[in-house]
Amino acid sequence: MVILALALPTWAGITYVGLVRARRGDELPRPRLSRPPRTPAKKAAWIAALAYLAGGALHLYGLSYMPFLFPEDACWFKAGTKTYPDHSSALPVSLVCRGTEIVPWWVNPGLLVLGGTAVAATVTSAVLTIRRRRRTSR
Repeated sequence: MVILALALPTWAGITYVGLVRARRGDELPRPRLSRPPRTPAKKAAWIAALAYLAGGALHLYGLSYMPFLFPEDACWFKAGTKTYPDHSSALPVSLVCRGTEIVPWWVNPGLLVLGGTAVAATVTSAVLTIRRRRRTSR
């Protein structure tokens, strides 16, 4: 195992560098040119995409508490009582069995924060893109 984990990658790296030097001469490989830095609009778009993705995952987690085909099973598996839910809704995520809220307390505030972040970052990205295009067109 040590041979596969340490020796083989080392040998492959030495062989690759040797082949590159043989092809180009005795110099080291040229470094790749760095790409231009990300614009603030692109950073905001990445933040928005991550917030949308995390919000979607959190909402799916919250929906895992909802009753679908057999409503009494939601209370049975989540609260331990074989009854129909008193109340359930998808937004805000809520499941009430015998007066007790079953969905964790942090799901709805998390959805609110992630949704607000996603919308704000989307608007910021659009505004920064429009400003940049107007500046470059003058």
